[in-house]
Amino acid sequence: MINVIKKGISWVGSSVLDTTPALGRLSLYTFSFFFWLVRPPFRRKLFFEQMVFMGNKSLFIVLLTASFSGMVFAYQIYLGFTAFSVDSFVGPIVAIAVCKELAPVFTGLVVAGRCGAAMAAQIGTMKVTEQVDALECMGVNSTQFLAVPRIFGIVITMPMLCGIFMMVGNAGSYLIGVKVLGIDPAMYFSKLSEFMNFSMIFEGLIKSAVFGFLIGIIGTFQGFAVTGGAEGVGKGTNMAVVWGMIMVLISDFFLTAILAKIL
Repeated sequence: MINVIKKGISWVGSSVLDTTPALGRLSLYTFSFFFWLVRPPFRRKLFFEQMVFMGNKSLFIVLLTASFSGMVFAYQIYLGFTAFSVDSFVGPIVAIAVCKELAPVFTGLVVAGRCGAAMAAQIGTMKVTEQVDALECMGVNSTQFLAVPRIFGIVITMPMLCGIFMMVGNAGSYLIGVKVLGIDPAMYFSKLSEFMNFSMIFEGLIKSAVFGFLIGIIGTFQGFAVTGGAEGVGKGTNMAVVWGMIMVLISDFFLTAILAKIL
């Protein structure tokens, strides 16, 4: 029993010792991002290239996720609400859930899997092939050149993708609710306008911007932290995806609690 307790204490201690320096490095890296964000030169071309890569190239999977999420959520809500003869509330319930939770969280998870991995892989490959060192030797700050356009680009594009998710998700809900399940269209829209307000949409957009920042910081940080060749790139990419998704889910709870008091 004593040996088990010792092993448990040892595991907790080693985990804390391993985590604390990493959090310190991540904090310093975040500070360096804000420092270089406002310093010239402002690399607009790189910024727009990253917006196209993270926004336009992610559009199809976001549309696919939004449409089927809205449809299946409407169908499940309908099955539950018909037992109480309140199927007219399907529209507002789905709309509130999509705008406040499903749109920002699902968009964050999709972008973390696609763009977070890409950022870590791109920067990690440059790190192990010494391209990052070459940039520094030429007097170009690697954080400003590689990280700032990516992080700023994902912060800007995430609310756009989230807004598209909201529209498509609600369109899918309407399609299933009205055209398939037979809910009266007038009742669907009257209840929707009664319960929905702009603050719910605004809450989802704020969440998505914060999620984008976290995904960008983690993805680029893991890329710069890569060591050990191709194997290290794979590990860094995996860590970027895992921790990006974890931070989306964890921060969602705290943002919900904070925004509920503000909005």
